[in-house]
Amino acid sequence: MSKTIDYYHFLISPWSYFAIKQFNELREKHDLVVNYKPIDVMQTFDNMGGLPPAKRHPSRQQFRMQELKRWAKYLNVPINFTPAHFPTNQAMAAKMVYAAGGATGEQLAADFSDAVLRACWAEEKDIADEATLVELANACGLEGATMLEQAKEEQYAQQLQQMTDEAHGRQVFGSPTYVIDDELFWGQDRIDFLARYLQS
Repeated sequence: MSKTIDYYHFLISPWSYFAIKQFNELREKHDLVVNYKPIDVMQTFDNMGGLPPAKRHPSRQQFRMQELKRWAKYLNVPINFTPAHFPTNQAMAAKMVYAAGGATGEQLAADFSDAVLRACWAEEKDIADEATLVELANACGLEGATMLEQAKEEQYAQQLQQMTDEAHGRQVFGSPTYVIDDELFWGQDRIDFLARYLQS
């Protein structure tokens, strides 16, 4: 029987971007059902005790950059450490993930979520731009223009808020966070622990 993971994440998180390959391999190996649940960035910082990178102490900003460079080299993942469109508004992209069925484990929604992260961190694209989102959705096999219009419906704004509230209620405070059996695994550097949990 397949296990189900709720994957809470920001669509502008470099750490979620770094996790794509590792997590997808784990998903395939264990035949996981994964509910992709992007959540609101600023509400998460405000409600769960964090600060966006630009507001952190300079020492923490410097360390963050060092860690990004270490992980990019270790994982051999291409990244622009100072992307042209960061930070940017991820709300429409998140609503499109939900419109594609992300919260119910639809694979094309997962592909679109990954594509949005790559667009931000490796392709110098603005994921707040609607034309860009349509292009990314089309490339994933979705009807981009249709999905964009669906995502503008109030139900998807409500779903984004509901999933953000759900995440906070489950003590999710950062991205990426994987939740299975009420166990939380936060960060791309905890995927090994998630793998061990799945094997146990």
